[in-house]
Amino acid sequence: MAINSDTDITLALIQLGKSEKNRVRLSQSIPPHEILEWDSGNPDSQPTDDELNAAYTAWKAAEEYKINRANEYPSVVDQLDDIYHNGVAAWKTTIKAIKDKYPKPS
Repeated sequence: MAINSDTDITLALIQLGKSEKNRVRLSQSIPPHEILEWDSGNPDSQPTDDELNAAYTAWKAAEEYKINRANEYPSVVDQLDDIYHNGVAAWKTTIKAIKDKYPKPS
């Protein structure tokens, strides 16, 4: 198996809890990246490509709603303008519609 072209190895390592304890060198090529060096002094074993892909998929599923919300929220300037012209209740309605569209997973 190979690392998927959209897998972010750094985020996958964070998801696996292997980011801060281990030294690693990644390729700087066009994705998909690969692990070039897993330091022999690392306390954890190097994850497989399948483990990295699964960890990134899990991270993405848990975090994707935040990304989607952030992409749809109006800019802070526009939000403040909305509050000034239409009040907090109207602003809350706008924001709630986006939150409802991309609910937080339970």
